[in-house]
Amino acid sequence: MKKKDAIISLAIGLLIGIFLFFILKNVGIEIANSWTIPIILPFLALLGMFTVSILGKKFITILQMGRFLLVGALNTFIDLGVLNILILLSGITAGLWFSAFKSVSFLVATINSYFWNKHWTFGKGGNAFAGKEFSKFVVVTAIGMLVNVGIASLIVNVIGVQFGVSEKMWATIGAVTASFFAWAWNFLSSKFIVFKS
Repeated sequence: MKKKDAIISLAIGLLIGIFLFFILKNVGIEIANSWTIPIILPFLALLGMFTVSILGKKFITILQMGRFLLVGALNTFIDLGVLNILILLSGITAGLWFSAFKSVSFLVATINSYFWNKHWTFGKGGNAFAGKEFSKFVVVTAIGMLVNVGIASLIVNVIGVQFGVSEKMWATIGAVTASFFAWAWNFLSSKFIVFKS
């Protein structure tokens, strides 16, 4: 495994751990020794990247998928973290404001995604913003945002709270579910449209 992959994996694991810690606090989930989350997750991310690096020696797509998955996990926790911060600050968990909050959180995570995927996952380097590439990214992201926000809003605003969970928890469940659907679109479109070789 490259040293750069190891350092980035540890950093992403740490950031995920920090966001997860605050998300759990906001939705009211108590975990014994929750302070260890930001300590354990970097090592799990490193272990995952080590495994993918071994498999990726023969197939570069496996290495790219592993990196994309790790960046995607960070994006998901940035998305959920920003969403939960906005919910915490406003007390709003549904309606049009929820959709607006989800749009903001998705856009913050998407900007993060562009930089990590451009420079690390697909190794394109170069200028921070390449005009044609960034234009493709914006179009792909807009479609991904419609998928992500649409599914999350459907779950939260149409289906509504289920299974006796809190409104904050249901808003987070809606966002997580939407992230799974958007992941497939984002990887395929990033690999074959935005950052294709």
